[in-house]
Amino acid sequence: MKTKKILFVCLGNICRSVAAEEVFRHTVAKVGRADEFELDSAGLIDYHQGELADPRMRSHAARRGYRLTHRSRPVMAADFARFDWVIGMDAANLRGLRALARTEAEEKKILLMADFLTEHTDNHVPDPYYGGAEDFEHVLDLLEDASRGLLTFCDKQTHSSHP
Repeated sequence: MKTKKILFVCLGNICRSVAAEEVFRHTVAKVGRADEFELDSAGLIDYHQGELADPRMRSHAARRGYRLTHRSRPVMAADFARFDWVIGMDAANLRGLRALARTEAEEKKILLMADFLTEHTDNHVPDPYYGGAEDFEHVLDLLEDASRGLLTFCDKQTHSSHP
């Protein structure tokens, strides 16, 4: 079976995308399928390059059993060749990713995390950076929901498909 390669992307790669990577990693591990996926996360800006996730996100994630050890990195052109899907957290992320895509095939790999929500009706995963504890918790709720939907999507798709 071909490994499915997924890159999660937000603005700085210190809150949403790093949490999405780890939440999805736990989702597939819980069903014994971790070896079927290669996961990573990145940001559209390099401002936080090399930094761990925001301490507030690490703290909220840890309470749910997630350990965020990823260090921020920017999206690179090579990511579009390496990954089957590049998943942004909001419309601004999608615009930034589309600007980086060099071909129509690369652009087709760009998806929105909120499109995989099954229980929530949010149309994006909001940036909790300037918010409070409830905002970080809400992001984790959304990512847990969307991760279940993403796994279902992966089961139905080939690397060249999109929702």
